[in-house]
Amino acid sequence: MTAITPAHTHTRPTAVKGSAVAVLRAEARLFLREPAALFWVLAFPTVLLCILGSIPSFREPSDDLDGLRVVDLYAPVAVLLAMIMSGLQAMPPVLTGYRERGILRRMSTTPVRPGALIGAQIVLHGAAVVLSASLALAVGRIVFDVALPRQSAGYLVAFVLATLATLALGGTVSAVSRTTKITQAVGSVVFFPAMFTSGVWLPVSTMPDALQRIVDLTPLGAAAQALDAAAAGDWPSWTHLGVTALWAVLLMAAARRWFKWE
Repeated sequence: MTAITPAHTHTRPTAVKGSAVAVLRAEARLFLREPAALFWVLAFPTVLLCILGSIPSFREPSDDLDGLRVVDLYAPVAVLLAMIMSGLQAMPPVLTGYRERGILRRMSTTPVRPGALIGAQIVLHGAAVVLSASLALAVGRIVFDVALPRQSAGYLVAFVLATLATLALGGTVSAVSRTTKITQAVGSVVFFPAMFTSGVWLPVSTMPDALQRIVDLTPLGAAAQALDAAAAGDWPSWTHLGVTALWAVLLMAAARRWFKWE
């Protein structure tokens, strides 16, 4: 008796070795062809720092700031702004656009997994954050004599956690938005509170105590406090690091749970 083979069998293609690297290279070329994204992610935080630093009163020490200058407080804010621009403005429209155009669905039938594409976007935007933050810190130091972070290890920990939380927030925005237009609308709604809690309009350390306690419960507010402490030479508060880490975990879980490939 001859065995009967099903007429329609769906075999999941085997991933090709090195495909993730190839996707990363392709996405990097596409990313470099977007001058607007490059400006807002890489240059805008430093440009804003230069604008604020050009105000004479912002370069004068203040007794209300424990002898610090306003420009000193805005160096960590520029670092957070790089994360916000990359995670909330640049990355979500790209991910939603790939899904909206069916690119992720078509990739699921090939040896290259859609996850490789998303992973490449996360790596690229994470690298952009590192470059933008490094540029802001370098310009702050060279042009405005802003001291580099005195607690480098603590600053690095806070920086990594804040970057993960912000990119995860961007991934969540992509997950809950069906189209690129919706992504832009939702991203804008999230963008402005993120700007406020990170201290762009008013450094968190100078906010009234009641408002500061509320902002400290947000991912960027806690990250701002952690970066400020490390910049001043203290190890960041474990509470602030814990809040940032908790948000990163929750947002990554939400993005993974709600993201749809098509």
